[in-house]
Order: sequence, then C-alpha cells, then structure tokens
Amino acid sequence: MVAKRNVDPATVAVVDRVTTANGELVLRRSGGHFEIVSNGTFLMDTRDGASERLLVDAAVDTLTNPAPRTGLRVLVGGLGVGFSLGAALARPEVGAVAVVEREAPVIAWQRGPLAPFSGHALDDPRVALVHRDLVEWAFEDGDAGAYDALCLDIDNGPDWTVTESNTSLYGAAGLRALRAKLAPGGVLAVWSAAASPAFEARLAEVFGDVAVREVPVRVPRGVPDVVFLAR
Repeated sequence: MVAKRNVDPATVAVVDRVTTANGELVLRRSGGHFEIVSNGTFLMDTRDGASERLLVDAAVDTLTNPAPRTGLRVLVGGLGVGFSLGAALARPEVGAVAVVEREAPVIAWQRGPLAPFSGHALDDPRVALVHRDLVEWAFEDGDAGAYDALCLDIDNGPDWTVTESNTSLYGAAGLRALRAKLAPGGVLAVWSAAASPAFEARLAEVFGDVAVREVPVRVPRGVPDVVFLAR
C-alpha cells in the first residue's frame, strides 16, 4: 500500500519504534489515524481499508456463490492494521480464522492502539493467531487442505516487495505451495498495489481459474489496488 503522501510533519507523532530482525518498524499517528512504516517505507494506514476488506469479501463471495456455505476456514496472511481480519469475522459464513503475522510489534499494536480498527478481533475465540513468517509457513508440509480461503496481504504485491524473501510466494513454487494448503474448491486471494499481468499469468498456470478485481484508491498515485482471485 505504498504511496507518496503529503503529510505535514508537525501533525505526525511516533507512537512506537521497534527494531526487529527484519529492520525498523514504526507506528505513527497522523491526525486520527495510524500508519505503519517499515525501514522508512510506508506500508499501510487506517484511513480507508476498502481493498483489504474486498480481499476477504471477494474470496468469501467466490466460495458461497451460487451455493450458500457456512463454517468456512479462512487464513489471513498479514495482520497489518486489522481490516482484513475484521472483515473475515464480520462474515457469517466464516467459522474460523487463522491469521499469520511475523512481526511481534504488529501483534502488540493490534492488541493496543490498533484494536478498534479490527473490532478487537484478536479477542474473538474464532481467531487463531500464528506468530510466524508466512513464507516459512507456506513452504512447510503441514496444513495440507486445511483452508477454504487464503487471503494474503503481506507486502505491496508481486512486483514491488518491501521484504525480499516475500518474492518467493509470488513465483510458481510459492503458488503451488499455497494451493496445497487449500481444500478442494478453495480460493487464493492476493492483494497488490498495482496490476501485474505476469503474476496473473502465473496464477492461471498454477490454478487455472483467475479473476481480477480493482479498487480505486484515494492517493496521488492514482493506480487502483488489485485483488487477484484464483481457484
């Protein structure tokens, strides 16, 4: 969710600054909203959340159309500011949600100042928090066929990754590993900061059926966010 933002430095306050094994993470407040910055690169904020919610809603809609379903098992990759997790819990079709997040500060912030933006989702008994690197989790043999939907929002998309290791998830081997975690008929939903024809083609090679949804964003770059849906 990288964008060049015209923010008056005088209105920005650092709430927390933490050095992790992957570099520096900063939570800052700008007006009534929060922003997460990784190694000096803006990642996400609490201003909108439309594309994060669409990521989950589109996946659930794909699974429940035309036949209604309940008790869906959803995995959210990347906790962020909590919009995707909150959206999953808001869907009555969803019975359980696992959320994978590698950064302890992000988890702590979601239990603190960011909790209202997910509806205090980490307190919901349907949620299983997995403190892991999603890349490591994806390439492990466990959880085969365990999920009806994988909703991934861990970086800025296949063509612009803040964390180099995340690139492997968007390649053919990573997509095959993710497909193995899905139950028959399951759907992979991937958020991206921009369209990626090459990634769409890789999805088609691995999954077969691919759809793309665009979400206009309210930032100067003007390029719509994209959600890829593959099954």
